[in-house]
Amino acid sequence: MSVGVLLMTHEAMGAALVGAARHVLGQLPLALDVIEVAASADPDSTLSQAARHARGLDSGEGVLVLTDLYGATPCNVARRLPALGLNMHCVSGLNLPMLLRVLNYPEQSLDELAQTAASGGRGGIFIDHA
Repeated sequence: MSVGVLLMTHEAMGAALVGAARHVLGQLPLALDVIEVAASADPDSTLSQAARHARGLDSGEGVLVLTDLYGATPCNVARRLPALGLNMHCVSGLNLPMLLRVLNYPEQSLDELAQTAASGGRGGIFIDHA
């Protein structure tokens, strides 16, 4: 068993990141699903959809939800999932380095993987001082 991963993003972002991860890694080592939230999406409907997807990903170890922007609808909806009885952590600021780092540590627990996601996202940011 391992942690499931749910990406909750604005339109087109989640699928693009998964496509890039498949390009780099080939086969993805964790169960992964994407919900792309339209600008006109109803938050309550999105919450129901997210709960269904998260429950489908949870094999007993919990679900790591990665969102693109803290405070935006995908993140706000994700943060409501624990109230529905889901074992999960939400990490926002999703970028490709974060996703790749998560996918490279499929053996980690939910708590460890949340920390790995955050450090991977931060660690993938560089400033070129040329």
